[in-house]
Amino acid sequence: MKLNSNLLWFLRILSAVILLQTLFFKFSAHPESVALFTKLGVEPWGRIGTGILELITGLLLLLPSYTRFGAVLAFGLMVGAIASHLLVIGIQSSGDGGKLFLLAVIVLISSMVLLLHYRNQLRIDLNKLFGKETNK
Repeated sequence: MKLNSNLLWFLRILSAVILLQTLFFKFSAHPESVALFTKLGVEPWGRIGTGILELITGLLLLLPSYTRFGAVLAFGLMVGAIASHLLVIGIQSSGDGGKLFLLAVIVLISSMVLLLHYRNQLRIDLNKLFGKETNK
């Protein structure tokens, strides 16, 4: 999938900003964040662990050489977030009108587009990781 460089940067920045802006709430033990992770039964380690993963993911998305790894992490995190909303939390969380759910969907879609764009490089990375020769 060949995409315009500006679109790729937009998706990377959009996803990174969404991921990084939630960190204050996770790392400061904001009551809404604590309530959400308590409802999931993973407070405090789930909140802090998710925050650390989101920090790493946001930074990887912004580094051109590592964007593909950030996209993989973002995809996984957002599948988990969306599943948590659908199965446990509900679309709306603490009366937010579904804002957290919508942000997760936006990051999921952005990461899917990035994964499609970087799929060939990811295939090469996986082949190297598992010791398979690559055919160019």
